[in-house]
Formats: sequence, structure tokens, C-alpha cells
Amino acid sequence: MVQLGEHPTVKRFYERTSILPDRAAPSKLDADGLRQLCLEAGADEVGFVEIDRPEVADQRDDILTYFPHTKTLVSFVCRMNREPIRSPARSVANVEFHHAGDHVNEVAHKIVAALESRGVRAINPAMGFPMEMGRFPGKVWVVSHKPVAVAAGLGHMGIHRNVIHPKFGNFVLLGTVLMDAEVTQYDRPIDYNPCLECKLCVSACPVGAIGADGYFNFSSCYTHNYREFMGGFTDWVGNIADSKNAQDYRQRVTDPESVSMWQSLSYGANYKAAYCMAVCPAGEDVIGPFLTNRKGYLEDVVKPLQSKVENVYVVPGSDAEAHVARRFPHKKTKRVGNGLRPVSIRGFLNGLPHAFQRNQSEGLDATYHFTFTGEEECEATVIIRDKTLQVQDSHLGAADIHITADSRTWLGFLAKERNLIWALIRRKIRIKGSPRLLLAFGRCFPS
Repeated sequence: MVQLGEHPTVKRFYERTSILPDRAAPSKLDADGLRQLCLEAGADEVGFVEIDRPEVADQRDDILTYFPHTKTLVSFVCRMNREPIRSPARSVANVEFHHAGDHVNEVAHKIVAALESRGVRAINPAMGFPMEMGRFPGKVWVVSHKPVAVAAGLGHMGIHRNVIHPKFGNFVLLGTVLMDAEVTQYDRPIDYNPCLECKLCVSACPVGAIGADGYFNFSSCYTHNYREFMGGFTDWVGNIADSKNAQDYRQRVTDPESVSMWQSLSYGANYKAAYCMAVCPAGEDVIGPFLTNRKGYLEDVVKPLQSKVENVYVVPGSDAEAHVARRFPHKKTKRVGNGLRPVSIRGFLNGLPHAFQRNQSEGLDATYHFTFTGEEECEATVIIRDKTLQVQDSHLGAADIHITADSRTWLGFLAKERNLIWALIRRKIRIKGSPRLLLAFGRCFPS
């Protein structure tokens, strides 16, 4: 039996490290050299953020869970071609999204390989998908690329919630590499926001997810644009399971929708809109046509997307459903579920801001106290007032209604697996206050 110290691989390792001690991983990398490495790998611009930066503090624990050695976040952007993204033909736009996304992942792979060859440990989380779907519907991504890019000086968020690069506009995809080394110089956010606040993204969004006042309706965007992703896919599977036969299935899901899902499964899930990106004129390389011929820009870029006849996926009773009927009557709404079923009480509470439909809450002024018992015990206060939502831990202030619920029963009720009347009769859910307030609460969070 060969002793470990006598094994050829072990002997060569000690010979190499004793002869070449400079091969040890550097404690700090030259920022200019690392920047050039990233550009040569295919990035169009890059910036560096230290792990202890306040701007990424809310991500720090998650990042260190996946890569405990992280000292620096390397953020980079890759440009996309603009005209394909602007096309009303979504196949054209999605080819560009998929190709550019693959390029971002390839760039990140090359950066990690180059760092590894220099003795630096690093990992490259995915640009978008695949993600950690075992955590769905919670946070399924390893790193949030957008706030990292902003901290790294690669742009700022526009009112459409996309990062706008000062030169390339929002026609970029983002990547991040987590690295076990410091750099000699870190980057800082740029001192202005490239967003023009022109509100073209507001006018083009088919579901009204972007408010002129800066409000963003996550549920509306997610339900339509991501119909063939995640929750939309689980809702589609539910339609298959609930169908009595093929004829019943075709009443629920049209043939074009079925083959569109096949296409997504075969070639990659397709975005249904992303019109907010398409019409954005911000960025030095992009702004020219908008400034020199605004009317022509609207006719050429914005109106073809507004005028397109298409299915728009909405949750019944949502703000999006009302918006399409009012703003785009030529588009056809398709009522669907969004597949966002919380699997924990904490997930339910954290998800309320994302599901909240502010226009459905108009006229409601109420404070809700929740007490959850059983497998997951906690208390929470939910305040709905002036079309705004606050969610706080524990019971605060005077409640207009108090709901006490067994946690498992409540989650089953949200998943439509438990009947509210059944739960009330068996006292699995108890209400102190007007039941009308509970019904009003439900209207604010259609799913």
C-alpha cells in the first residue's frame, strides 16, 4: 500500500509548491489587471464590490451560504442588440434574450477559469436560469445581479426596475462572479440616474405593472411576462390534471398556448412582453432617435407593441385585468392563476407586498392582526390604508379584525385546498371582527 507522502501526485505537488512559492493565491488582485481579464473574457464593462458593502448587506448571508469564501463581487454587463428586443415578434426578441444570456454565462465561466488558473477561488452563479428551484416560491436565485451592478457603478434602476447603463441603456444583461480575493480598488455607484422618466415604459406595459408614480405591481408582471416560467408552468400542469379529457383541456388551454409551452420546454422559456425594455430610450448609444425625432420614435418603437393583438395573462380580479380592459381593449385577457402558493407562514407574510393589488384596495382602511398557531407560530400586523400596504411582525396598534388560524389550515386555504367555511366551523380559523374585512383583504391579494 502506497503511503500518501510517496504517491506521485503528492510528491509533485510538494515539489512544485516548494520550488514555486509565488504560485500561491494572491491576497489582493490588481483592479486594472482584473478589469482587463474580464473584458478579454467578453464583458462590455465591469465593476468590483466588496462583500461588506452596505448596498449588498441584505444579500450577504445568502451569498456566504453558497460561497463562504466571498470577498469580492465582480459585476459585469454584456450588451444586447436593440432591434430584436423591440420587435413585436416575440420569437425574435427571445432569441436575442437567450443568446445574450448564454453569452453572459460563458463570460462568467471564462472569468472563473482564468481566476482559478491564478490560484483564486471563484464561482459564477447563473445569469438567470437555472436557479435554486427547491426554494420556490421563495428566493430562488443565488445573487441579485441588479443591486450589485448599481453598487459597481454600472448604472441605476429606472422606474421600470431594469438597470440602465449610462452608455448602453437598458439593453444589457448582468452577470456576477463571487471571488475569494480582494482587489486594489473598488467601484462606486455613478452620480446620476440615466433614467429619463419619460414614462414610455408605463405606456407600453400591457398589464400596467409600472406606475407613473414609480409603483411596481410584481404580480401583474410575473403573471403575464413569465407565463411559461415557474408559477405559470405549475398552473398549466394544474389545468392538465384538472381536465376531464382532451376536449375539456382544449377548453382551458388553446392549441397555440399548448405548442407555445412545448416550444418553451424544448428551446427555453419565452418572455411574453419585456416591452418596458424595448421602448426605453435612455443611454448615450440609444437616445439619439428619441431626441431627434420623438414622433417617429413613438411610431416606430412604441406603437407597434401597444397595437399588437395578443393574449394578456391576468389573475381574475387583479389590477392588470382592469388595466387591459381600459387601456388595451383590442388585446384579449386570459384568466389564469399565477402559481404563487406560499409553503410557509413566513413566505405568506413576505409575499404579501408582491401580491398586493393597490387599486383593489381603494377605500379600505383597516388594521389586521394575525395569530398563527400549530406548526408555525407567529404574530403579524397588516395595515391597508390609502392604497398602501404595511406588514410588520407582532401585534401593533388597535386591530379592526383579529384572525387566529392554524398555520397548516391557513396555507391550505390559500392553496384552495381548504374551504373557509369548513375551517371556521371547525375553529381552525377564528375571526374577531367583521367578516367583510376578511373578504376585502382577499380582494387585495387575488391569486
